[in-house]
Amino acid sequence: MLDKQTEEKIADMLRIGVVTKPHGLKGEVKVFPTTSDPERFKDCDEVYLVTKNELLTLHVEGVKYFKKQAILKFKEYGRIEDVEGFHQCDLMVTRDDAIELADGEYFLYDVPGCTVVSDEGETIGEVTDVLETGANAVFVIETPDGKEVLFPVIDDCILSVDVEDKRVLAHIMPGLL
Repeated sequence: MLDKQTEEKIADMLRIGVVTKPHGLKGEVKVFPTTSDPERFKDCDEVYLVTKNELLTLHVEGVKYFKKQAILKFKEYGRIEDVEGFHQCDLMVTRDDAIELADGEYFLYDVPGCTVVSDEGETIGEVTDVLETGANAVFVIETPDGKEVLFPVIDDCILSVDVEDKRVLAHIMPGLL
């Protein structure tokens, strides 16, 4: 189990992938990218692997791609036996190593805690979580009366997100509330 200090460190990191399984015999792992830019693994020198018991600092030695997955080789491991326990472990980077965002872009990680206001000026609630589905992300919003509503992160519904001001402007589509 992770200690509190490690959990706090992880809470300020960004997940870029999830290890799915070992690949080959030389310590490589297949990684399902959770980043909008899977090619970003080529620019990673250092990543953090979150296991059940610890946070490992790993150095990326090689990257290749196969069927929408990245195959990573870490300097620290050279055998399949070394990486077999990494199944379903998150790969993280620090904010300093995150990709540059263009104007108007934001990390989904930063949205929880934002107040959601309708385009008519009504406070809808606060984003408590973000679900990542195959089609689009979904904001989980807790209303002032304690109900939970789901808003798809699509242009017709989420008009703007300002993580600095902790504010989301949304259009209430028919059937959402």
